[in-house]
Amino acid sequence: MGQLYEVAMCVRMLARAEQPKSSIELQKVVRQYFDSLGLSTQGMLRNRWKLGDTAPAEQAKTAKAPVRKSARNRLTVIPGDAAGE
Repeated sequence: MGQLYEVAMCVRMLARAEQPKSSIELQKVVRQYFDSLGLSTQGMLRNRWKLGDTAPAEQAKTAKAPVRKSARNRLTVIPGDAAGE
């Protein structure tokens, strides 16, 4: 979206705000950058952004592997000699 400068400034301010004994004002500036870039919940709401539906990913997690009676059921006998017939 052409916000390279804003992102760079946000990263610089964040690095400074994470230093010990940084000022509260600097932390407020970082929060404002997060809001303006849509990196916070408030910023997403202000920009009217919504996250996509996560239903397909959740369904993939709940899909179960087929149930087998034993480990032997996974093996297949191949006809022929073990010596490489």
